[in-house]
Amino acid sequence: MDHFIMPAYAQGAGGGEAIGGFLIPMLLMVVIFYFLLIRPQQQRAKEHRDLVAKVRRGDSVVTSGGMIGKVTKASENSDEIEVELADSLKVRILRSTLIDIHSKKETGKDKKSAG
Repeated sequence: MDHFIMPAYAQGAGGGEAIGGFLIPMLLMVVIFYFLLIRPQQQRAKEHRDLVAKVRRGDSVVTSGGMIGKVTKASENSDEIEVELADSLKVRILRSTLIDIHSKKETGKDKKSAG
């Protein structure tokens, strides 16, 4: 009977090395994913939140729906802004739906450098 018990103990002792050999590469992969994927995305999200918070009257904006318009009313304490899409068409949109913002100062610089 002792002959059958010995192989079971031998297999159990080798399992600790397999876990250590598996754990280190997994931790390394998690660290790589953090620095290559998660951290840059968090930084881009923070920059976007800061940009959206600074939207002002007169800025040109692009919404997530693809509409381009000019901000006519933006209150700092509100999540909504008013955007003019055409001469007689003004809509209220949420700041969180903005994808891109071109401020008045940026468009002025672009026109000067092009001409």
